[in-house]
Amino acid sequence: MSLPIIFCIDDDAHVLRALTRDLKSSYRNSYRILGTTIIKEGIDSLLELKNKGETIAMFLSDQRMPEMEGVAFLEKAMKFYPEAKRVLITAYADTEAAIKAINTVQLDYYLVKPWDPPEEKLYPVIDGLLDDWQNKYRPGFTGIRVVGYQYSQLSHEIKDFLAGNLVPYQWLDIQANDEGPILLKLNKLDVKDLPVVFFDDGSYLIRPSIAAIAAKINLNPELKNEMYDVVIIGAGPAGLAAGVYGASEGLKTLLIERRAPGGQAGTSSRIENYLGFPSGISGSELTRRAMTQAARLGTEFLSPKSVEAIEQNDGYKKVRFEDGGCVDTRSVVITTGVDYRKLETQGVSDFTGAGIYYGAAMTEATACKDQEVYVVGGGNSAGQAAMYLSKFAKNVYILVRKEDLTSTMSAYLIDQIKETTNIYVKGKTEIAQAIGSDRLEQLVLCNVDTHEKQTRPAAALYIFIGAKPFTEWLKLDIIKDDKGFLETGRTLKNYDGFNKIWKQAREPYSLETSCPGIFAAGDVRSGAMNRVASAVGEGSMAISFVHKYLAEVK
Repeated sequence: MSLPIIFCIDDDAHVLRALTRDLKSSYRNSYRILGTTIIKEGIDSLLELKNKGETIAMFLSDQRMPEMEGVAFLEKAMKFYPEAKRVLITAYADTEAAIKAINTVQLDYYLVKPWDPPEEKLYPVIDGLLDDWQNKYRPGFTGIRVVGYQYSQLSHEIKDFLAGNLVPYQWLDIQANDEGPILLKLNKLDVKDLPVVFFDDGSYLIRPSIAAIAAKINLNPELKNEMYDVVIIGAGPAGLAAGVYGASEGLKTLLIERRAPGGQAGTSSRIENYLGFPSGISGSELTRRAMTQAARLGTEFLSPKSVEAIEQNDGYKKVRFEDGGCVDTRSVVITTGVDYRKLETQGVSDFTGAGIYYGAAMTEATACKDQEVYVVGGGNSAGQAAMYLSKFAKNVYILVRKEDLTSTMSAYLIDQIKETTNIYVKGKTEIAQAIGSDRLEQLVLCNVDTHEKQTRPAAALYIFIGAKPFTEWLKLDIIKDDKGFLETGRTLKNYDGFNKIWKQAREPYSLETSCPGIFAAGDVRSGAMNRVASAVGEGSMAISFVHKYLAEVK
């Protein structure tokens, strides 16, 4: 975090130079000293500093300036930094104006020129004011700030994208935080412009697309290679493991992710059965470590970037992107995982992103404080989400169509849920309707057996009702099972059309699809175990088969 600022303004360059020199000699280790002789430049600087999230501890302004009197400047400065100390620099003849300013701008002190020697006339005054400011000062957030409405779908998408890509940010709810309205007013913006994303260079974007944010924070750097040894599509646990092993074994490796790294595992609040972490680890922390490891070893990373097709060419593959452009590679590992299935119930689509969320959506958990929250689904992901939400919500209700959780959830999670006093499992229950105005407010619950209905207040609904493979985009002769998962290895021989597609003398490798040199790993693969550990294992195994394939085609 950068040092707090002492901001000086005086139209006389000689006086300003002397003031900043004296201040730097005593305070440069704890404060940055900034100064200007031009009023407009000073006000523009305040807006830029505010947008950057910088902190100003003190203003020192000369009273007699031709563009604007010092008191008037301090009035304007107060709108940007109301907590900063305010000092007026005056000549002896201006002391009356300084006394009036004590009431006008809540002036903290007026300093009569000259202040020599500073050890007697300047530093004791500044020391006292800065000590008082430090006693009340609480360091603010520096970095990306998102201003918007809590129950805005675009705001949710932006927060989810930043969090998923491990980019620190501060959320400023326009209805619950004073800083958000101040930033809008200072930049002459209106609520119709929301959400607005402020960056640490002082710039901002109005209602930005995810692609625009990614470009601004340089998530999509220029590709280093014209031809890659392996392109990995999907940065879940399998893709990240493939990235680590590919780069560590000397392959030119590119990892492409359409949303955010980590996949569904990355949104988990706590993974407790992953080898080597006896107290568990959050999905985001596991993702962060894996991303750091892959980058250190040399894996290149593109996100968000959606692939629309893979084409076969003589001896290599061409990966085409939805937004145009392409990249050439000698082999491909598909680790695109699965998407959550949509709940096709009346009202659900109306409030998606505004109280209704697919997956854990941990970015919205704090908004559930002291509220009634519902989780639909009986798998481990639903249980982990319920445990996390119970830290914030008044009550959490898990809705399942079966009698209880025993057939769908791990025993350790069921035991934790039983011991958590504000989590309730409602068996034989489904949602009949979601109700609200601009956000979710109520759910109509229906008993599966009796069809009896009841309407309950609900601030949030988190949906975990199974998943489908993300494979619709694949247009090659790649064989899929009846649910859309990619078939690999020996099971391909069970399909009638396999011999028409496969023209190699050898059989497909264990994780190879019906297209030579294209492999599948993790949840996208038919017969996968749907566990983080198995996905990591398959991702690393896929690279060993990539090596065998590359040895054939050299």
